[in-house]
Amino acid sequence: MHRFPRFSALFLFFLLPGCVAGPPSAPPDPTRPWIGQTYRNHAVSVSHPLAARAALDMLNEGGGAIDAAIAAQMVMTLVEPQSSGIGGGGFLVRFDGKTNSIETYDGRETAPASAREDMFLDARGAPLPYRDAILGGRAVGVPGVVRMLEIAHRDHGRLPWARLFKPAIRLARDGFPISERLARQIAGDRHLRKVPATKAYFFDDDTPKAAGTVLKNPDLADTLSIIAEKGADAFYSGDLARAIADAVTQAPVHPAVMTVADISAYQAKKRPAVCAPYRDYTVCGMGPPSSGGLAVAQALGILNHLPLAAAGPNSPEALHLTAEAERLAFADRAAYVGDSDVVPVPIKGMIDPGYLAERARLIDPAKAMDGLVDPGNPPGAEAAYLGPGDPLKGLSTAHMSIVDRFGNAVSFTTTVESAFGARLMVKGFLLNNELTDFSFRPEWRDRPAPNRVAPGKRPRSSMSPTIVLDRDGRFLMAVGSPGGSRIIGYTARAVLGVLAWDLDMQEAVDLPHVMNRGGATEVEEELIPAIADLKAMGHQVEVGRMISGLQGILRTRDGLTGGADRRREGMVLGDAGDDGQVPFPAPQPYACADGSRPGLAWAGDFLRWTEPGGDTRILARVMSGSGARYSDGGAEAWEHQGAVRLTLPGGAARSCRKAAP
Repeated sequence: MHRFPRFSALFLFFLLPGCVAGPPSAPPDPTRPWIGQTYRNHAVSVSHPLAARAALDMLNEGGGAIDAAIAAQMVMTLVEPQSSGIGGGGFLVRFDGKTNSIETYDGRETAPASAREDMFLDARGAPLPYRDAILGGRAVGVPGVVRMLEIAHRDHGRLPWARLFKPAIRLARDGFPISERLARQIAGDRHLRKVPATKAYFFDDDTPKAAGTVLKNPDLADTLSIIAEKGADAFYSGDLARAIADAVTQAPVHPAVMTVADISAYQAKKRPAVCAPYRDYTVCGMGPPSSGGLAVAQALGILNHLPLAAAGPNSPEALHLTAEAERLAFADRAAYVGDSDVVPVPIKGMIDPGYLAERARLIDPAKAMDGLVDPGNPPGAEAAYLGPGDPLKGLSTAHMSIVDRFGNAVSFTTTVESAFGARLMVKGFLLNNELTDFSFRPEWRDRPAPNRVAPGKRPRSSMSPTIVLDRDGRFLMAVGSPGGSRIIGYTARAVLGVLAWDLDMQEAVDLPHVMNRGGATEVEEELIPAIADLKAMGHQVEVGRMISGLQGILRTRDGLTGGADRRREGMVLGDAGDDGQVPFPAPQPYACADGSRPGLAWAGDFLRWTEPGGDTRILARVMSGSGARYSDGGAEAWEHQGAVRLTLPGGAARSCRKAAP
């Protein structure tokens, strides 16, 4: 556990100096109502609106950040199955508001006992194509996120374990509307049709289910009910464990051997945080088997010695320095990082200030490095692995950042690896394809790869859940992103946005991306004006879409503010006062065709619906177009040109219009 000096009074948490500037007073964006909003007590930034709502509900009930994260993850298993779920794994970084300490939880998947180091090589000894390797039983690792979350809950949960599952169970039974993003990914995935269970769930015959289709998952509701009642042991033993093992062993594509013994032997772990200075701040992340914390710390540590802040964030000078620092970090990542339980990783040496100063001296402020860059020689390192790099893969995953009223914060990245994982569905949830995060080539010139496959080993990850502390060791920011190995660059760029350029959280999240993963310098289209200058410096530049999903919470002088990536469908929610509720205006009476007169009030993407008897529901907007659709997983409301159609679970739809004064 990484500790920092305590502060004496939680009441002073948001009033002490050292915070970044407050949010700008720009007019609110109706599509992102959290911009300009400040939350006094707690806030969540989560990758899906329904999961964000579940997280906020837990905080409103007096729960802590861990409780909120668990509730959000269970909902995300249902509503965002292409990105994460209980069939996958994750990494969680937590800041303790009482002790000012950082701790991290490792829920990374493990290889079964049957795994072989050549399992991703073809008959000629060449690496398999990634797109083929991800499908079926061979790619599945033992899921870790359920056990990890249970350990975190035992340490820090405030609400009962079973309570945290109720939002997801209700949504799974009553159904949720498929979002436009999920519908696009269903339609665009060529593998889902190949497996009968996923085809039956995501398709109507041969037609992908469209946005707005209400999707129910009673199997998942049953699974979550069992875990809620009996704990994680019900997942790692008994019928659920047997079902997972059978799905892998009897997979219609690339079956492999996974046993109940593999599953029951899984252990989530608490590990030391990787913390390193940047300017006057401390940046903390996840250590191995994730490379994210080390690579982000290395990139920022190198940039500490370079004139980055003097240049604008989108200037050619800043883009050049950022790309070069990341190029060096990725060289060390490939050479040294794997599962530290199996291979030696020079963690302290890789973030040693003297070593990073030495690496920074390799960067010419006016010229890019030529070709591939050799790894450095950090203190304590053994001989570096110099083999070919791994495929740049894995564009799925999800992130959430949460701060509770007790001063605790969570940065949690969760994944099934590729979109829809291995495309194997078990008891209502998808299994991961995490084993394809191992190096396909186990050695090079007789030197074993640090990330080679081995039984019981955890594959290297790029997930970078990050928490930043101010100069006094207090919480400042939680941030992270999905995006495969690009996660490192996405996260570093957002952190730099706040710490180097004094941007607010949303501005930092919205920065156009630049990164270098050891080859070409990659930029988003917004940075095209800088390409000529980058090429003049010697960069090979590639322009393309970079679909990050950054979710962040930032402490300012006035309270908590949040950012959610415009490239995905995430949302920021929080309280605006001591009542712990999203602020709504006074309800307006509506007259319905059946004679009822409910009160309706809108706040951003939420609708508060109060029946005459006092029963109140809060619905999230889940679809927009010719009208707006709101749902809480049971009740539903359609609003179009002043008319509203309200439907309660099991009831008939009511057509309503605003009542005359």
